[in-house]
Amino acid sequence: MYLELIKKPNDIQKISPKNYKVLAREIRDFLIENVSRTGGHLSSNLGAVELTMAIHLSFDLTRDKVIWDVGHQSYTHKLLTGRKEGFKSLRTRGGMSGFPKRKESPCDAFDTGHSSTSISAGIGMAQARDLKGEDYHVISVIGDGALTGGLAFEALNNASAVKGNFIIVLNDNTMSISENVGGVSTFLGKMRTSKIYTGIKESITGNLRRIPSGEDIHDVISSAKDSIKQLVVRDGMMFEDMDITYLGPFDGHNTNQMIKAFRSAKQVKGPVLVHVLTKKGKGYSFAEANPGKFHGVDPFDPQTGKLLQKQANFTYTKLFSDCMMQLGKQNSNVVAITAAMADGTGLSRFSRHFPDRFFDVGIAEAHAVTFAAGLAVAGMKPYVAIYSSFLQRAYDSILHDVCLQNLPVTFAVDRAGIVGKDGETHQGIFDLSYLTSIPNLTVLAPKNAYEFAQMFRFSNTFQGPLAIRYPRGEALLEYKSYNSKIVYGKAEVMKKSKDTTLALVSIGSMTKIAMEVADRLENEGVEATVINLRFAKPLDLECIRSLKNYKNIFTLEENVKSGGIGEQIAAYLMELRSRAKVKICAIPDRFIPHGCPDVLMKELGLDADHIYEEAIKAAKGLKEDHE
Repeated sequence: MYLELIKKPNDIQKISPKNYKVLAREIRDFLIENVSRTGGHLSSNLGAVELTMAIHLSFDLTRDKVIWDVGHQSYTHKLLTGRKEGFKSLRTRGGMSGFPKRKESPCDAFDTGHSSTSISAGIGMAQARDLKGEDYHVISVIGDGALTGGLAFEALNNASAVKGNFIIVLNDNTMSISENVGGVSTFLGKMRTSKIYTGIKESITGNLRRIPSGEDIHDVISSAKDSIKQLVVRDGMMFEDMDITYLGPFDGHNTNQMIKAFRSAKQVKGPVLVHVLTKKGKGYSFAEANPGKFHGVDPFDPQTGKLLQKQANFTYTKLFSDCMMQLGKQNSNVVAITAAMADGTGLSRFSRHFPDRFFDVGIAEAHAVTFAAGLAVAGMKPYVAIYSSFLQRAYDSILHDVCLQNLPVTFAVDRAGIVGKDGETHQGIFDLSYLTSIPNLTVLAPKNAYEFAQMFRFSNTFQGPLAIRYPRGEALLEYKSYNSKIVYGKAEVMKKSKDTTLALVSIGSMTKIAMEVADRLENEGVEATVINLRFAKPLDLECIRSLKNYKNIFTLEENVKSGGIGEQIAAYLMELRSRAKVKICAIPDRFIPHGCPDVLMKELGLDADHIYEEAIKAAKGLKEDHE
């Protein structure tokens, strides 16, 4: 009823405070109903309903800038800025994004998708505001999980440079995707116990205010507040020692309490941190009981919490879990590392069976990699499991700390290629380009489940840096008969044509497409050679040299064109003075929006139908010219 009244930014300010709880319930019902149909991020959004309402009630969203760290908790923000209808097409091609997008609304102040960025961006906006003499508030919302990221600490270290008002909202729900770990989590745990401090402080300062003011009384108040804070919160002085005013902790599900907190925060000159405590999945019993499952969820039955679509029984992530269990049993030096993604990467089982050899470092990808380098130097065999999109954040650590020293660290690069509905910030389409540019790093990509397992067996004895990249979703069980032994730097010839009309050279997930195209060409009387590269680095130059006299060579990869495998093959053939026409089938050099992976692949011309049409035209065109 009240949600219907919100058509545009700031409409929530017309709603009476006595109706805030009803509005919060309506928002939760709306989110559960709509996300159950489209899928999306649910737990994080349910936990941030009252917090988002309080921000919208306390600030002018047509002027003030709110930056949502990661941004997967911005659904209520989208509702309160008039985008209710957009939820019908949430995360579909051409529909509303599941993350803040400046092109979608002027109320989305900054595009986010990776964690720990909001404080840095907020400092930049606040400094720009002050330099230009403008007047608006900047609010950076960050979760306790994202606070473990090194970038967040770099920003906190720099926050005191802001002389005007700058508000940091710490949304503390004790979780990122998995349960939080480490010193920051422990530190915040102590601060959560400081509710008693808030009450004592208000009581003392309230009584002291009744005494006629003066410098001495002001000193007494300040001293009393600091003493109590050190006594009750203990390590809670960290923020204030960094010249960041600390307010809290507050009940993140009490809208009126947070409005009062924000009213105070707006009066502070310089940076101020407002600490709010929330419950992930709040208001939906299934999400409260299992917030990880409902963090990013496919369509489900809201009455039972059960997924509507049958889930793949055998995914690459599940297969990785199996492989790690085998390696852990075979080799006591094998250790596993993840960055707050134990469930997502498939390492939860390893963590239960080998707890002393499992390390979740929190949202800190660069640290995860350099930490692995330290383990490797000391004689361990580290496996670092990080999604392709997030591994980008550790590029320098891979290059400088692992590969420069040629250390035996294996990177399990999950979610490589087109990931889909989370859009630009989550597509894993750059890893082949940047990983193959790094000296000493060997890069593999399996065509199917059997080759995947072979590659991880190969990794166990490999004595250098190694990356195995693989896609999201169901593990391919086709082409089991093509299962030759993995030999370092050697490709696999899956089909050999009798003539030199056409060759299809593929890597990883695109090998299935290459085989489908070759089979369809064969029905049209066109034979094609099919090469499964296996190794993106080193490339099998001997195999590629054997294609020198082919007339057409199609390269297939689920990666951007620039710096990809196709460009590397084309450059090598050019060195050989080959006259082959090289068609690079790759992702254009642009960011790929959200949508169903199959739809996106077709749109990009990387589906079997499109490549077949291109191949048959090339092959038949050459035959006609020859005749």
